[in-house]
Amino acid sequence: MLSLVDRRASSLAPPLIHRGRQRAALRYSVAVPVDVTMLKSGIPDCVPGRSLNLSTSGMAAVFAAELRPGETVGVEFRLPDVAVRVRAKAIVRYQSRLRCGLEFRSLSPEEVAILRYWTEHKRERERPQEDPISQALAEPSKKRRFPMAALVCLLVCGVVTVSAGWWHWQTAWQELESQIPGMASAIPGERMRVPASEMEALITHRVEAAYPEEARLAKLHGTVILNAVVGRDGSVVEVRPVAGPNELSAAAADAVRWWRFQPYLRNGAPAEVETTITVDFRP
Repeated sequence: MLSLVDRRASSLAPPLIHRGRQRAALRYSVAVPVDVTMLKSGIPDCVPGRSLNLSTSGMAAVFAAELRPGETVGVEFRLPDVAVRVRAKAIVRYQSRLRCGLEFRSLSPEEVAILRYWTEHKRERERPQEDPISQALAEPSKKRRFPMAALVCLLVCGVVTVSAGWWHWQTAWQELESQIPGMASAIPGERMRVPASEMEALITHRVEAAYPEEARLAKLHGTVILNAVVGRDGSVVEVRPVAGPNELSAAAADAVRWWRFQPYLRNGAPAEVETTITVDFRP
């Protein structure tokens, strides 16, 4: 269930400019923890921060380190009271005094649906609505002539309308959750986030990534950072590139899907975990 912030986004940052054009998507204020993963001297570095505003195309946030404009990074955050984390590539569009503007890239259909649903309901909550009972009570001339029975009828109608609206909103959200793969299993017990150093010691089978021929001829090299989900049996059930050259990301993901790990134990029982995997490509 979403817990929407009632403050307006216009009270926050100035408009984000993309190559001389003002952004088209409306931003809505939300303050949630944000982790950004970037390459620092060839080594993945996770920098914490906090969001300022958000739209379906990007966000403004403050981070504990400076990011370079034009740099591709991995972004991870969760909207209030939503069990599914949003993870995507992003491009740094501007940076000023630890404040950054990020433009989302490679969002999955499920993440796009979550962001669109959140922003649409945020807009509906911020739109002022007229209350017929308050409007009637605010007019003294009509108040004296207003029958008590009519006032009670309006009060009952208002309660019924609010109840029906709440039921419709909850039903729509449950339908949206049912269409998101893995949503039902994510609510009872959230996946654990395990550092890459711990999962490295649990690798039992590793497959080296095939160097793409076009990248080899172009002498393209670099490091691809992947976000992986390891199941309870130690197999990789989900893998997604979050940073690195796009020409090498597919080859790195194809190789990591065949990796195997010892099951990660939590309280003596195998658990599903998320971790970060890096794959280096050198000519």
